[in-house]
Amino acid sequence: MRQRRLMNQINVVPYIDVMLVLLVIFMVTAPMIPNATVDLPSVAKASQAPVPPIVITIKSDNRWSVEDRQTQKSASPVKEADLLQDVTNMQGDNPDKPVVIAADKSVRYEAVMKVMDLLKRNNINKVGLLVQQGS
Repeated sequence: MRQRRLMNQINVVPYIDVMLVLLVIFMVTAPMIPNATVDLPSVAKASQAPVPPIVITIKSDNRWSVEDRQTQKSASPVKEADLLQDVTNMQGDNPDKPVVIAADKSVRYEAVMKVMDLLKRNNINKVGLLVQQGS
């Protein structure tokens, strides 16, 4: 009886068959993939500087003041009834001008939420909180 010799070569024909089948599958499915469009920012949009916000300050004794950082007007005290009118006047023709609320540490959370709620109910779109970094 003759002994069988071991082959020291790899048979690559099955691998080539598999690769050709995969190539055909990719060639058939490639036209079916929808073209994606990428909306890149334009130069005009990127060069616009951010608009300085309107700052509503709430003091610990529940006094409110409003300041427009764009016109650099100093903070003027305001009553609750007049707050909305002052903010809309400062926004003028730009209703997307941001409004931020700055409150002392000792101010109750209810007072801040009261101002936020008043602004949101009257369609002031961009309302945020002004915070300071801790030391």
